[in-house]
Amino acid sequence: MGKKTKKPGKGKEKTEKKTVKAEEKKARREAKKLSPEDDIDAILLSIQIEDAKKKEVLVEDNVPAPSPRSNCTLSINPLKETELILYGGEFYNGSKTFVYGDLYRYDVEKQEWKLISSPNSPPPRSAHQAVAWKNYLYIFGGEFTSPNQERFHHYKDFWVLDLKTNQWEQLNYKGTPSPRSGHRMVLYKHKLILFGGFYDTLREVRYYNDLHIFDLDQFKWLEIKPKLGALWPSARSGFQFFVYQDEIFLYGGYSKEVSSGKSSTEKGCVHADLWSLDPRTWEWNKVKKSGMPPGPRAGFSVSVHKKRAVMFGGVVDMEMEGQYLLVDVFGVTFVLLHATDLEKSVLTYRWILSAYLAL
Repeated sequence: MGKKTKKPGKGKEKTEKKTVKAEEKKARREAKKLSPEDDIDAILLSIQIEDAKKKEVLVEDNVPAPSPRSNCTLSINPLKETELILYGGEFYNGSKTFVYGDLYRYDVEKQEWKLISSPNSPPPRSAHQAVAWKNYLYIFGGEFTSPNQERFHHYKDFWVLDLKTNQWEQLNYKGTPSPRSGHRMVLYKHKLILFGGFYDTLREVRYYNDLHIFDLDQFKWLEIKPKLGALWPSARSGFQFFVYQDEIFLYGGYSKEVSSGKSSTEKGCVHADLWSLDPRTWEWNKVKKSGMPPGPRAGFSVSVHKKRAVMFGGVVDMEMEGQYLLVDVFGVTFVLLHATDLEKSVLTYRWILSAYLAL
């Protein structure tokens, strides 16, 4: 009798099953090594249990200023232009990371803070986005980091705060963007415009350049996909997104690129490109810069005033001897304040270096 012939594909199938089992065992071993401080599921469950104990909205007047933090949101109250609304953020003290879910309201005229505690609040987060419209504050996404920065959780939840009652509500609609942080969201007329962001689980990192629209009248999400051959910004997070009349501008940001080959390595990329988006056609155009444009940066701020967009600060990654060093613009002995004239002149925008401050 001849040798038995193996059925094609069986060996490959067994190998794949063994590989999957091995990866599952490895994941279980790694999970067991986690300290309680890095068990994000347990931490968030504990926060949820504590939040469930809240029965009514509590407003504390004239409280101390919020603790130091970054990656929070600060929004102008549409019902009262002299009031700012601060939510969330994070603080790293050199050894531990603290993520916040507190809500403050600041009276600019009285220079007083109010601390708001409400039932059914969003879990703590940073690097989310918040947009105020009418008597509501809308929040999407963000991330929660374990104290030892060993684990990350990215949110895809969508919340609304009633600014009259201080009550939160989670909104569940089809077509919600995927989990992310570092994205940007702006208001154009009755629409929320969301672009970009990133997703990081330490094992996997993804940067996005998708464009999503939420209609505040129809309460629907819509993803705008690029047409064949259309210009489109590359994937990124930590950029700035701002509205002027019937144009939405995008500048800068950060992303990681993975090199192809046997030894795939990640390389950070800090962007310095300027784009404009027409919200009537959803077409992107890359804007030619003139004057004294700012350099590459991420994590900076922009504010539109009259016909100008004022840019301040930011950070940039610098590669030194095979390592990446995150350099704060403030820490390089100077601060740049740029302004760009939003009045078109031969289809270009002019950048002006408005201030140079030595530290």
